[in-house]
Amino acid sequence: MGVQDVCKKVTTLEKNNNIAAFFALLRAGLWEKEVQLLPYGEVDFSTALDLAEEQSVVGLLAAGIEHVIDAKPQKKDVLQFIGRTVQLEQKNQAMNYFISLTVEKMRDADIYTLLVKGQGVAQCYERPLWRACGDVDFFLSEDNYEKAKVFLTPLASEVETEFKGSKHLGMTIDPWVVELHGSLRMGLPRRINDVLDGIQRETFCGGNVRSWDNDGTQVFMLGKENDVVYVFAHFFNHFYKGGLGLRQICDWCRLLWTFRETLDVKKVEMMVKQMGLVSEWKAFGAFAVEYLGMEATAMPMYDAASKWSKKASMIKDFVMTVGNFGQNRDMSYYAKYPYLIRKFISMSQRVGDLLRHSRIFPLDSIRLLPVILINGVRSAANGE
Repeated sequence: MGVQDVCKKVTTLEKNNNIAAFFALLRAGLWEKEVQLLPYGEVDFSTALDLAEEQSVVGLLAAGIEHVIDAKPQKKDVLQFIGRTVQLEQKNQAMNYFISLTVEKMRDADIYTLLVKGQGVAQCYERPLWRACGDVDFFLSEDNYEKAKVFLTPLASEVETEFKGSKHLGMTIDPWVVELHGSLRMGLPRRINDVLDGIQRETFCGGNVRSWDNDGTQVFMLGKENDVVYVFAHFFNHFYKGGLGLRQICDWCRLLWTFRETLDVKKVEMMVKQMGLVSEWKAFGAFAVEYLGMEATAMPMYDAASKWSKKASMIKDFVMTVGNFGQNRDMSYYAKYPYLIRKFISMSQRVGDLLRHSRIFPLDSIRLLPVILINGVRSAANGE
């Protein structure tokens, strides 16, 4: 073996050890458990921080560092994580205040909304203020969706093109990206959207909701079983479209763990079966148990067979490659090319993901190819 081969082997080993240490810290922070780092050799905490930022889990890594029992990082590394967590806390507090204020204003205007994903799911974490916050997603009935558009648009500094078919409108209010959803539907096969439509009916017609006391403001969210299934469908959608990050899967794990004693598991399993996503659930369930430290007893339909472990490994490779919402991808073409060329490049990326994912979920890749192509053409034609 030559010198170059030896150097390459050492570099690969160091990289693998850093990734393994990253996941060890992530598990420690996600579940607030002790962790040992000596088995991974000398950990490069700068690399761990970079990975955490790519995956939007800096707060979880910082929490994990607090639970290291055998090898503490240097002061300079600790200070970097402290600085990031202070920023996270401040941003979360500001976003929670904005949500409270906006929900109250909307209620005064006779507009009633639910909060989906984001800050609602954050309440399932041991340290909600250390979860990286994203957009503010409001879910509304058809009438309230239309009223919210009229009410909030004048407050926005920027309003995106509305996706009328899926009833989705994004806008920027102050520093926050606010998304209005008049439907939970996604660009996925019909049987999946049928279940999401059922969740919508059960929410607005059946009153199946839970709530979060946000500093005195009651903020409503999806019922726990519906939320678990919706979060799963949402990150499965991102797995095929744009890129999936660890934060979204961590959200799913924390939801399942928080409601493990009261969750109607049979209802969850029935909905997943109706969606035709049992294999996908089992693969991501294996990923959650093997890489994120999820308790197998709290994961519905968990299967320890080796086939799911292999799929989990391929999921891990993809997630670590693309980053949260695909942020590791080269998106510079958005600033270089006109609209139709951008759409073509984006479509090419999605087809490339389909081909890659065909090794994990071959039937999904076949089912989703025409759906993605048709939705892409329709979106381009509508200028969305």
